[in-house]
Amino acid sequence: MKKITSLMRLRMSHRDAHYGGSLVDGAHAVHLFGDVATELLIKLDGDEGLFLRYDEVEFLAPIYAGDYIEAFGEITQIGNTSRKMEFVASKVVAARPDISPSAADFLDEPIVVCRAKGVCVTPKESKRR
Repeated sequence: MKKITSLMRLRMSHRDAHYGGSLVDGAHAVHLFGDVATELLIKLDGDEGLFLRYDEVEFLAPIYAGDYIEAFGEITQIGNTSRKMEFVASKVVAARPDISPSAADFLDEPIVVCRAKGVCVTPKESKRR
């Protein structure tokens, strides 16, 4: 099977912060995985498909406003209509409000903030490829 992957990088803004200390809700990473899954399905099937379920989700490190997050996904198995996927969200830039309101560090080693596995489906009548 040819590898089908997707990668997006986004800056978390203060609008994304949900808790004190500019902490971003961990579910925001799951939302990014949904967008990555949509791109994966478009690449494979020519259709956005539907997210059926997450099989597991692990929140591993905090995300703060000002951080840059890379969300990566890969299709790991293709069935008739189902597509198994794995996702990883990593912090690649960390905000440094302890130094100044606009300070940030590009990280030499990204910090994995969330991992997940899930299943999407593309109905047969919707597949274009």
